Parts: sequence; C-alpha cells; structure tokens
Amino acid sequence: MKVGLTFDLRSWYIDRGYSMDETAEFDKQETVDALENSLKLMGYETEPIGNAFQLIEALAAGKRWDIVFNIAEGLYGDGRESVVPAILDQYKIPYVFSGPVIMGLSLNKHIAKLVVSAAGVPVSPGILVSNIKDLDKYNLEYPLFVKPVSEGTGKGITAKSLVNTYDELKSMVEWILAEFRQPALVEEYLPGREFTVGIVGYGEDAVAIGGMEVICANNLPYSVEVKENYQEYCTYKPLDEDISAECKSVALSAWKALDAVDAGRVDLKADRKGRICFIEANPLAGLNPVHSDLPILSRMYGIQYQELMEMIMKAAIKRIKG
Repeated sequence: MKVGLTFDLRSWYIDRGYSMDETAEFDKQETVDALENSLKLMGYETEPIGNAFQLIEALAAGKRWDIVFNIAEGLYGDGRESVVPAILDQYKIPYVFSGPVIMGLSLNKHIAKLVVSAAGVPVSPGILVSNIKDLDKYNLEYPLFVKPVSEGTGKGITAKSLVNTYDELKSMVEWILAEFRQPALVEEYLPGREFTVGIVGYGEDAVAIGGMEVICANNLPYSVEVKENYQEYCTYKPLDEDISAECKSVALSAWKALDAVDAGRVDLKADRKGRICFIEANPLAGLNPVHSDLPILSRMYGIQYQELMEMIMKAAIKRIKG
C-alpha cells in the first residue's frame, strides 16, 4: 500500500517569508521523518507530499496514493484545516484523520461547544463577540477567559486572557479582533484542574487510551509560548484515579458528538464546582514523537510512538473499509 504524507513544514514557509507567528502550528522535519519511518516499519511504501500547494501540484502531475496520512494544518482562514481533506475527497483518495466538516467545526471552538453541549457534555457558558458592541449583550459571571475562536496551539492566549473587569475584557477583545481578524470567544473562567485525553478510533469503537493533567507554573495559561517551553513551565502527570473515569467519559462523549475519527485529543478543565468541562477537541493532534501531547500522554500508559501510530493506522483502515 502506498501512503502519501501531507504536512505543513515550517521551514518551507519560513524560507518563503512567512512569519514565526503564521507558522506556529506547523511541523518540523523531525516530525515528518518520524511519521514516515513509522509507516515504513509497518511495511508501507511512503511518499512525502507536503502542504496543500504541493498536493495540488502532485495531483495535477497525475500522482495518486492508496491513502494519505494527513497532518497539514493549513495556512489561512477558519477552514484551513479542512483544505487538504476536501481536496482529497474530490479525488476520492482516502486519508487518515477527520474530514473537512469535522476539521472546520472543531477549529471553531464556539460551534464545537454548541455541538457537544447539545449532546449533554458539560461546557463553560460563553458568547461569541464579533463586534465590541456585542459585549453589551452578555450576562456572564466574572472572572472570564477570552481567546480567539479559531486558533490552535494556544495562539492568542496570554496572561491577559483571564479578565476580572469590563475594561480588561474590552481591551482583550479589541486586541483579538484587530490582531487575529476573527471573533473572540468569551467564556466564564474554569478555575479547576486542566487535562487532555487521547482518543483512538471512531464511533462506538473509539477508546480513551489515557490522559494527563497539565499543571502550568504560576497558574500560567496553556499558551503557545508555554507549550513551546513546556519543559520549563509545565508538569504533566497521568490522570489520578479519582478523576480518570470522568475525564475519559467526557472526552469520549465529546469525540463522538463531533463525529471525529481515527485519533486526536480532547482538552478539559474543571469548573468552579469541580465538574469536568469540555474546552476543545483536537482532531489533528500534534505527532512529534517527543514533544507533542498525544505521544507524551500515550507513553505514560506504556504506549510507545510506534504502537500509537499502528493504532491510528489500524483505526483509519478499519473505518475506510467499513
């Protein structure tokens, strides 16, 4: 079986003048190498393709693959993670991980919350602010947490995301509207413990393979800067027994409500009463073998990188074959 790999290589964009912020979610060559090596160890023939632009060129040149392992994040817009799956759909080429609808839905944290909440999954109350005048309509209890509605890897989250007054709220919302050119998601702050849970599979076959508690120094938010320097700022620990079942149950319920497939992560946080709430889903979770959250938490439960990759491929092939 010939497996193509789609990915956004950060150095490819940096060489073409894109900024570090624009490429914050993109992968290093070592991640692509690890994925390709793992697939080869499973006996697959592999072919690196690259990003959406390179995929289009390859398709136009007549190249095809039996399946594509897609970790491409996309560059611009709230549908950026949907681009590669949507292109592959048009060529009837199957791929690993969720399709364009799920990718777009999950990237928009407000819509994702609406979907999982409708399925009975606990979420923090919140509103979407597209215009500063929208703030006059809200009735939320301080403190609040403010972030861009469609960013990943903690982009747009800073120490100022936690706001206690209207002036702080207005300032943060104005910054997000101007800096990210997208609505701000304003939510009642969840002050409790933070977790991320790894999921493999689809529908009733989906399983929570484990989870970890994320403890940031000085109660820092889990921002892109903190994630990039996690060894300095973060402590990760396996789920405690007293909270493990609830975290896995909430994560699995959210995963199924979103109809996500193959593998990913679900981020959770406890509210003022200790109830575990959904924050966001990551159907395109990072797969750096050393530094990404899904491989890190998997190792805590004895699942090494090669085994994790085999679980993902097995789940994808089972789903595709029906």
